[in-house]
Formats: sequence, C-alpha cells, structure tokens
Amino acid sequence: MKRFFTRVQYALQGWTAFFAKETHGQIQLIVAIIVVVAGCYFSISTTEWMLLLLCIGLVLALEMVNTAVEKLADRVHPDLHPQIGLVKDVAAGAVLWASVISVVIGLMIFIPYVKALL
Repeated sequence: MKRFFTRVQYALQGWTAFFAKETHGQIQLIVAIIVVVAGCYFSISTTEWMLLLLCIGLVLALEMVNTAVEKLADRVHPDLHPQIGLVKDVAAGAVLWASVISVVIGLMIFIPYVKALL
C-alpha cells in the first residue's frame, strides 16, 4: 500500500510541475475551468457533463504526454533532427486533434443553451 501512495505522490508532483511550469497546460486549465463554470451555469445534463469531462481529461492528458515527449526528445537529442522533430510534431498533432474535436463537442453542447438564453 505504501508503494501505491508513493506512486500517487509522484503523479501529483507531475501534475503540479505541469500546471506550474507549462504555459499550454495553464491555458488549457483555464479553458477547462471556464467550461466547467459554463456547464454549472447552464445546468447541463449528466450525459453532457460526461462528454465535457472526457474531453477535458483527454486534452489535458495528451498535453501532458506531449510535454513529456518533448522534454525527453530534447534531452536525448538536443540538436535539430528530422526524426525527433517528427516525433514531437506527431505528439503535438495528437493534442491538436483532441482539442479540435473537443471544441466541436463543446459547441454542440453549449450553442443550444446560448440560443435559449438569447
């Protein structure tokens, strides 16, 4: 049990470092907070909450993995290298893909609420 809590502690240190030092992580956290506040304001359904939380979790998790890949790649090969560049681009592309799909899902959820408000 002690090993489990030690591993959780390491993971929480990763969260703390990510959100404290990574600009993209900070921006995405702010966007996530805005989305959660909007969800509370509009009293969205349980299903809509599940979709939004899944999107938030996916984008943040992929951004964390992207950051880890970039840091590791820079450490392994600090000079420009085409294959390292491709690895970093693919990891960033995964974040972009999840972000675009998340925006589309967010718009599908919130546009009807905003229309009803107006």
